[in-house]
Formats: sequence, C-alpha cells, structure tokens
Amino acid sequence: MRRKTPVPPSPLPQRDGVDPVRLRLPFGEAWATVRDHLVARLAAGDGVIDGMLDAGLIVGADGRAVASDAAYVPGMYVWFHRALPDEVRVPYPVEVVYRDEHIVVADKPHFLATTPRGSHVAETALARLRRDLGIPALTAAHRLDRLTAGLVLFTVWPEERGTYQTLFRDRRVAKEYEAVAAYDPEVTLPRTVRSRIVKERGVMTAHEVAGEPNAVSRIELLEHRAGLGRYRLLPRTGQTHQLRVHMNALGLPILGDPLYPVVAGPGPAGDFRRPLQLLARVLEFTDPVTGHAHRFVSERVLRAWPTYESWARWCCGRKGLPEAGEPFRSPH
Repeated sequence: MRRKTPVPPSPLPQRDGVDPVRLRLPFGEAWATVRDHLVARLAAGDGVIDGMLDAGLIVGADGRAVASDAAYVPGMYVWFHRALPDEVRVPYPVEVVYRDEHIVVADKPHFLATTPRGSHVAETALARLRRDLGIPALTAAHRLDRLTAGLVLFTVWPEERGTYQTLFRDRRVAKEYEAVAAYDPEVTLPRTVRSRIVKERGVMTAHEVAGEPNAVSRIELLEHRAGLGRYRLLPRTGQTHQLRVHMNALGLPILGDPLYPVVAGPGPAGDFRRPLQLLARVLEFTDPVTGHAHRFVSERVLRAWPTYESWARWCCGRKGLPEAGEPFRSPH
C-alpha cells in the first residue's frame, strides 16, 4: 500500500482572493512529460499549456517553473492560476455579522455565489471576504445557493474547517429560512414535507422520486396578505434545492425562482431586478471549539413583502397580479 504523504503548501499566493489550482500527477499512468499529461488532462485550447509553461506560470512544490520538457513523475504536485472569467460585479455588499479568531459569519446578498465555482470565481463571497478582511486562509463551512441570500459560516483556520463542517453533517446547526410565495388557503400549514430528492450532474433542477425520503422540511405560514404568504422554512436535511423543491411541490413556488416550476434559464448578465425571495434568516449552533452558544439573525429584507404589487413595480414595472400558476417573468 502506498504511503500517504502530506500535501505541500502552495508556492503561489492567492490572486484576487482566489487560490491557485493544485494538481497531482496520478500514479499508474505513463506520460513522457508533465506537459503531455496537462494537455490531455485539462483539455485546454491549442497552445494554452505550452504558453503557460513558456511563461513560467506552472510551478512545482519548490516554486520553480516547470520546464516544457520536464519528465512526468507520478505523485508530483504542480500549481498554476487559471485565467479568471469576465464577471459582472454583484452590486451588493457582504455584511460581516460576527467575527472572532475562529469563525466569520457573513450575510450574503442574492446573486453572489458562496465559493468559486464555474463562471463565478473572484466575484464570490469567499473571495471578497478574503480580500476585505485580509484572511487568505478563510474557507466556507457550508454553502448557500447563489440566488439565496442570508447567513453563511466561514472558518478562519483550515485545520478547524472539518470540525465546523461536522456540525452541519451531524445536524447540530439550527437553520431557519424565510420565503415569500403565493398564498393558497387550500394548502394546510404548518406541515412537515418528506420526500426523496435527486439532483443529477449537469441538470439545472432537482426533482422528487419514489423511495426512502432523504429530504425533510418544516413549512410554516407566518402571515398572508394581498395574495402572498410569508413563510418560515425549517430544513431538517440539506439536499440541493430542497426548500425550493418542497415549496414547489406544495404548489407554492418561491417568488422569483427561475427554475421552479418553469426553467426560465439564466437572465442577462448584470440583471439583478428579480432576486429569489428566499433568505437564510437564522443560524444557531454551539461552537465546537470555544463552546459558545451562537444565534445569528440576518438583517436582510425580502423585497416582495408585504405586497406583490410593490414587488412587481420594484423589479420590472408590471401592473397587476399574474394568473394562478403563471411564472413571474420580467418583460424586459
């Protein structure tokens, strides 16, 4: 059995709050050079890897540039910075709710991804906080959907991240969400919704299937007026899009949702007029490192409340309410 060796520290600094890419050359493969392996593995455009090697942008553990003819060595680590995509800045701040020597609790706005992924890299809550707070080792203990606003827990020390992640794995974090959706007096609330939710790789939406439930949500109606309801959502599990799927299954899709019940597709870049009306309002847990009992509450407000008319005027100038079941779309 091959002995597991520790990962060496990165020889490259962060760039704009984003870590360099780290790759390990796998065992059991035969390549003549590092260059040949990277060309095949990364499937980059013609000449991209050669250009990076010639410019000294791919380095080894000692920080020295990897030569274009460097021999392939199984187990070798290399680092490089990927080209950052052009990103439209989300024009809302990330508010820091709490900070101590172990954790940072931030109040994330709608439209901002929690961590780098896909086309959202530097314009993420994690990258912003690393830059703004000067904590390059900051990591996220969990995630919120990009379209969901609210509280996110970050850890200051990488070696403590697993300890805080265990809180979420073991369901020792009390999470409370708030949502605005249509009001239907025929839907009996409160109720606990249980179902099996699956999210397939490469598919935008999650869906319910037959089988043992893996998603449990408590749905409560707080108040209603003008055809709208304000709901408290208490997830007992953490499946992808769980609350959005369960609200949609009740016939109460969350206002501003571009995926449920109808996939509207991504809007134009820079269009922030119609945020998903879902907010991670409360985060409560006992700190596993300090023992302190924490309860954090977001100060953000869902703009669709108290009336749908004010929401329609605010986001796109629409007059009147939609027909039952009609997805809300901007006419622009």
